[in-house]
Amino acid sequence: MLRTFLNSFRVADIRKKLAFTAAMLALYRFGAYIPAPGINIDAVEQISQNFTGSNVLGFLNLFSGGSLQRFAIFALGIMPYITASIMLQLLTVVVPALDKLRKEGEVGQQKITQYTRYLTVALSFGQSIGYVFLFRTFSSGSAKVVEQFTFGRVFVIVMTLTAGCVLLMWFGELITQRGIGNGISLMIFSSIAARIPDGITKWWNNPDQVFKVMMPFLALAIIAAIVFMQEGQRRIPVQYAKRVVGRRMAGGGSTYLPLRVNMAGVIPVIFAASLMAFPPTVGELTQAGWAQDFSAFFNPSHIPYLIGESLLIIVFTYFYTAVTFNPVEQADNLKKYGGFIPGVRPGRPTAEYLDRILARLTFPGALYLAAIAALPTILINQTSANFFFGGTSILIVVGVALDTMKQLEAQLMMRNYEGFLK
Repeated sequence: MLRTFLNSFRVADIRKKLAFTAAMLALYRFGAYIPAPGINIDAVEQISQNFTGSNVLGFLNLFSGGSLQRFAIFALGIMPYITASIMLQLLTVVVPALDKLRKEGEVGQQKITQYTRYLTVALSFGQSIGYVFLFRTFSSGSAKVVEQFTFGRVFVIVMTLTAGCVLLMWFGELITQRGIGNGISLMIFSSIAARIPDGITKWWNNPDQVFKVMMPFLALAIIAAIVFMQEGQRRIPVQYAKRVVGRRMAGGGSTYLPLRVNMAGVIPVIFAASLMAFPPTVGELTQAGWAQDFSAFFNPSHIPYLIGESLLIIVFTYFYTAVTFNPVEQADNLKKYGGFIPGVRPGRPTAEYLDRILARLTFPGALYLAAIAALPTILINQTSANFFFGGTSILIVVGVALDTMKQLEAQLMMRNYEGFLK
């Protein structure tokens, strides 16, 4: 594996893509330490403990890589863009005009992407205003986060945070186009990975000796289970008929159609986490009694949050699988190129066969995602152990690492190098 990794640096094109990806992620992490203008840094440090627990703000701070507790220019993270993407994908199913755009191919997809950007700006603007008032409520005594709470000062802070989110959205698209891997996923990955040193420190300083010994084995077991399920697939045999091309007999042979147990990857987990974080965030922005009760009801360490997140993960797994894999389209492509599944007639019977198998595969995949996301929180509630990272974070880190390795593997295979995955 090390030799293969070194070989990737010997290819100029891959080396440039890796360097570009690393540079974009470095700029992202650098911006997480630049405070927004007009902010009292000393006051922000005094209230930073509000963003380190297992509440919603701690969850959002984890996904922003610690930017939120510093009130940095990237305090919003990339969550507004993810929320906008969820809303547009849901509207695509409901609104006929958006569904028509989706079917128009690349041109229609560019139009939907443009709408997603506009919605991201609107969500970022609203969330920035909420964060400014949230930090104001946390201010205690003479130390105020925003020293001069005027319209001009608030407007500058809000525009800075909004521009920071738009800049991150641009970084993510640049990484996807010119780098290696999915840019948005890699930015979330870097945000979580930036907290690993703190997690190791808390694990080492934990007074529970049993937890200190068992934690590495438990983490390795969870990672191994994630890799096993992520790589699990059912191979559907496909036979191609021979065809006469000119004076030669072409085609023929057999291959397989791989259907993964978890075709949606980590996208359902990210979607569910961002949606479940939105209502409690609204509750945190006001001091009203009903809002505080609403926020406490959906605390990430409580059962209602786990149930809601698990249900959303299952729903989004089916939804995203249906978006990314169309059985009718696959059946038509097989029929067009002379392929068929042994024992199944081409055309509509093939589409129904693939749809039935996909439904059976997706259900255990969705349960696996929900179980991994909820497992650390359940262990925390049942024991005195303190897990620094939740199941959602572990799923995202391992899933994004696997997807990025596969993309690097594909780049290496095109240049006749051995890849990571044997």
